[in-house]
Amino acid sequence: MKQPKWQRRAEDRPREICAAALQVFAEKGFAAAKLDEIAKRAGVSKGTLYLYFEDKEQLFRAVVRDTVVPNVENLRAALIQTGLPFADLVRLFLGQFVEIANRVPIGAVAKMVISESRNFPELAKVWHDEVVSKGIGTLTALIEMGQAKGEVRDGDARLHAFTLMGPMLMGLLYRETLEPVGGAPLDFGALVRQHADTVLSGLLAEPAR
Repeated sequence: MKQPKWQRRAEDRPREICAAALQVFAEKGFAAAKLDEIAKRAGVSKGTLYLYFEDKEQLFRAVVRDTVVPNVENLRAALIQTGLPFADLVRLFLGQFVEIANRVPIGAVAKMVISESRNFPELAKVWHDEVVSKGIGTLTALIEMGQAKGEVRDGDARLHAFTLMGPMLMGLLYRETLEPVGGAPLDFGALVRQHADTVLSGLLAEPAR
């Protein structure tokens, strides 16, 4: 039988608050998100929320570290250790990116960061330091490994990483921003598969099979 939230262990509460905050941030954005609503969804009082988080920016930082960063770090560890050919690594990376994006509302959070970073620059800093730099860093490392093996053509590995991720970001933002107002639905998985075939034909030292 599931315990009421107020009977659960105190160490569970920060994670529950982060999960509730992620939902509210994704739905309403940062400025419009109210701590009262986050506390209510988490099943705690607003006073209890303040026991763990000083303000909304600290809570956003915790949300990113609790819900997004572990996915990024687990993906990096899995990819670095596989020893697969570069083409297979790219397809695996992009496929896992889709899986994470379908499970965690990273598109909604990315949209929020982009739209509100002028007024809340700390959002962009946290998103860059904890998510973007680690994701791009993982791809850059994979590309450099591929270049060292002769699998990937010469060029700035970091710029190649941006080439790989550009359509992924565009797809996420399209799905979050334009589909809700009548844009034709985007098959994100199909986008990833087609993009992988297209970009690998340019990145690989030999044409992709």
